[in-house]
Amino acid sequence: MTTVRVTRKGADRALSGHPWIFSSDVADRGTAQPGDAVKVADPRGRPIGVAHYSSTSQITLRLLSTKLEPIDQEFFRRRLMAAIHHREKVVKNSNACRLVFSEADLLPGMIVDRYGSHLVIQTLSQGMERSRDLIVHCLKEMLAPAGVLARNDASVRKLEGLAQEVAVLSGEVPERVAIKMNGLDLEADLLKGQKTGVYLDQRENYLAAANFASGRVLDCFTSTGGFALHAARNAESVEAIDSSVGALATAEANGKANGIANIQFRQADVFDFLSGINRKYQMVILDPPAFAKSRKTLDEAARGYKEINLRALKLLEPGGILVTCSCSHHVSEAMLLEIVAEAALDAGKTLRVLERRTQAADHPILLTVPETLYLKCQILEVLAQ
Repeated sequence: MTTVRVTRKGADRALSGHPWIFSSDVADRGTAQPGDAVKVADPRGRPIGVAHYSSTSQITLRLLSTKLEPIDQEFFRRRLMAAIHHREKVVKNSNACRLVFSEADLLPGMIVDRYGSHLVIQTLSQGMERSRDLIVHCLKEMLAPAGVLARNDASVRKLEGLAQEVAVLSGEVPERVAIKMNGLDLEADLLKGQKTGVYLDQRENYLAAANFASGRVLDCFTSTGGFALHAARNAESVEAIDSSVGALATAEANGKANGIANIQFRQADVFDFLSGINRKYQMVILDPPAFAKSRKTLDEAARGYKEINLRALKLLEPGGILVTCSCSHHVSEAMLLEIVAEAALDAGKTLRVLERRTQAADHPILLTVPETLYLKCQILEVLAQ
């Protein structure tokens, strides 16, 4: 195993519990090749652990273990089994979930999602790309999936010098896969859908928001209808807005499959839609795509979040509920609450926090890796003045 020596800063970062060591903190790469599993040593040559090496990314090393152990089939089998056992404990009322969440399952650069009897994987680093066949072999051995799909169309692969592709790796993967979630029968588009098919990370937030739904509900950025379909159980009517024709087609099919007739799906730009209406709602849901892709765009993203929350608040009467989300890692919960508070002041509204939520439990958060906490979901009530 090739040894890669890191600086004191890099060693301290690893010892603090974060698996990433950046290019600027690598002192000697030795003979490491793209995707190698390498021994990581501190400036004095003392071992730190074993990592995947990347030749192109600013994240040069992703620690896999603090022990000097082979990164072989047994290693992956052990890590995958631990991840699967965790989901068996925390996932309820759904046969679709995230089985492996990268760093949070001590497998940095690897995503595995389950949709019924099908699996979708993403290999997001050079090391995991080289280990893909070994990982698929372990998954087939443990879960016997009907099909395994690689959804390697994530833009982050470009930073690793990896091609973007969608490919069936094993078995058969149909265009649509039937899944069950929170008592609903849904369709997931594994080949072209958002993320790897549907938004699995909001599964628990769908139920939480539905508990407060009543009267007329507006669901913005509905995608395949997650919030809308759940809220419709308790609402008189739901308007669901999205700009994607394909996503809305899936959402409408999901509504029909569950006999839900009180949702009106509409294609529109959400910003334009919110500025062009004056009717009131008892609940407005905001689940936009990530506005802040990097720290450089944070100020612009903050303005976007404030604008949509301001427009949403103007549509709510006292007693109305605002469900507002952000999946931008760079927007912290404190920042989101501050943005919404500013929007509330501008709208002349007083808000009470009912629930502060994050991603579903199958997307676990590693305490020493803040990047694993990315989804924020606030449920707020407008108070009478």
